[in-house]
Amino acid sequence: MTTKSFYKVNAEEESSFQLVDTSKATGSGARRYVTPAARRRQHTQRLRQVNARRQQQQQQPSHAQMQNAQRTRSSGRRPQGGRGGQQNRNYGPRVDRQASVAVQPDWKQVEELDLAKLTKHLTSSTAIPQEQDILWCGFLDNYNDMYDKLTARAPTPLKRNETKEFYPVTTTEDPVLEKLAIDGNGNVFLTDSILAHLMTCTRSVYPWDLVIQKLPNGTLFFDKRDNSQFDYLTVNETAHSPPTNEEPDGINTPERLGLEATIVHQNFTQQILKKSGRQTMELPNPFFDPEDADGMEPASVAYRYRKFDLGEDTNLVCRTELHGLVKKSQYMTAFALNEFSSPGAAVSWRDKLDSQRGAVLATELKNNSFKLAKWTAQSLLAGADQMKIGFVSRVSPKNAYEHVILATQFYRPKDFATQITLAEGQMWAMIRMFIALLRKQDDGKYVLMRDPNKPLLTLYKVPANTFEEDDDDEEEEDTKTGEE
Repeated sequence: MTTKSFYKVNAEEESSFQLVDTSKATGSGARRYVTPAARRRQHTQRLRQVNARRQQQQQQPSHAQMQNAQRTRSSGRRPQGGRGGQQNRNYGPRVDRQASVAVQPDWKQVEELDLAKLTKHLTSSTAIPQEQDILWCGFLDNYNDMYDKLTARAPTPLKRNETKEFYPVTTTEDPVLEKLAIDGNGNVFLTDSILAHLMTCTRSVYPWDLVIQKLPNGTLFFDKRDNSQFDYLTVNETAHSPPTNEEPDGINTPERLGLEATIVHQNFTQQILKKSGRQTMELPNPFFDPEDADGMEPASVAYRYRKFDLGEDTNLVCRTELHGLVKKSQYMTAFALNEFSSPGAAVSWRDKLDSQRGAVLATELKNNSFKLAKWTAQSLLAGADQMKIGFVSRVSPKNAYEHVILATQFYRPKDFATQITLAEGQMWAMIRMFIALLRKQDDGKYVLMRDPNKPLLTLYKVPANTFEEDDDDEEEEDTKTGEE
């Protein structure tokens, strides 16, 4: 079998694998099935548009934005409280967040879960399943151990990597997962990002949503929505006083910090690797098309497709990610924590990282508990031997566009999980609970949402064409553009 032939799905198989019910007409005519290949092309185009916007946003803010931010700061009300207005600031302002997606009138609520009580009342098995490697795709570069020698007093600039392409492709747009599903290699399919998110969701604070589809044969597909914020990292999500939108044009709003953190993370994961000694996997990157590269190349990522036997006739297939090699033999994942000018920050990384790294990490564990737990879960799922965490800070507090790497640290994922009180058995009990919950439901499409202001998860049964209209519109627009 050639490297490319595995990804190909013939027309008969593809038509029998439609996840949307096309038996009934909707609107003015019957729904057209959007092939996974077309959806992937749309996704790549959207990704490049997003990357282009990111590069534009990495320029200095406009004069008008600076003036607006200054006006917002100068016109703010004086804090209430004790002497100096600081006595009661420990309680932080109440933040009313908006839901990640609007609930529609034709959505039917079928379940509600209390996140605060969920962990205590789990009845699912905590047994850690046996994993089995199915396929390897992509490639891995070697880690550059020069970055072990960095200090806060002698940092190195974080470089912008504008020729690397990242592929946060969702489950049903992955041609490998599609092929594995058609061949019967499992009955629960998802990516490591979605799986780790569900496993650690009790630590989440910000709103989020996932789309789940249950086929007539009981197979489950867990997806994220197109154009959702799911792939953007959060910053200080679990802090006592998380970022707010008090200065909507400022650089420290949750959305701007999330964009900054995501770019920092992507650049960091590629900068710490060498350009020699690459290890190529048995199959190429399934999302990279050399004929449509346009000067871009895929980032150093190995996609490790793994099957987990959860018992009770449940085989979970997950696309996991590894980011590099350590000493040419150990697999590693890489992530970046970033420091910004947080109000009332007690620890300055430049002052404490070299002498009190434990104190810095303890603060991050408190302020970013969900993000760190999710990274650890992803590393465990991928079978990583090492997890590299970088400490990245702004060049100056008011400059969100230039950064330096102050230090890096290796952790063994299992040891780090113990340090942050993340029990691997409980992670698997959590996903077993979600699978059992969905197995009880009728066939169809569902949306799982976290409440924006309360620790609640709500499961909605939604019409089969929910979130599909935008895809059709985009495909029609692409067709018109091609014809022109």
